Order: sequence, then C-alpha cells, then structure tokens
Amino acid sequence: MDAFTAGLLQRIRSTQSDLRQARETGDDFLAEVEQAELEDLQRLAADHGVPVTVSAC
Repeated sequence: MDAFTAGLLQRIRSTQSDLRQARETGDDFLAEVEQAELEDLQRLAADHGVPVTVSAC
C-alpha cells in the first residue's frame, strides 16, 4: 500500500469516528460537516481506485 492510499484510508477512518462522535453527542452542525468531509474523501478514493469499506456511522 502506498502512502497516498494509507493516508486516505486513515483520514476516512478518522472522519467516520468524528462523525459517529458528533452524532452521539447531538452536534448536528458538526455531524453535517463531518458527513460532507466523508463524502469528499470517499469520492477522492473512488476517483483513484482506492477500495473503501463504508462503516455504519
């Protein structure tokens, strides 16, 4: 796995965790921000052929 792929997957995992935490604490604004970030990262991964497993947030 190259550095780009590893970094991208790490950012996705981190964003998924942040999204889950925002939802658990009821921070709707932060949840929306994190959801948008996650969607951008998933789109970037798809554009570069990086397979992503989507976890339930």
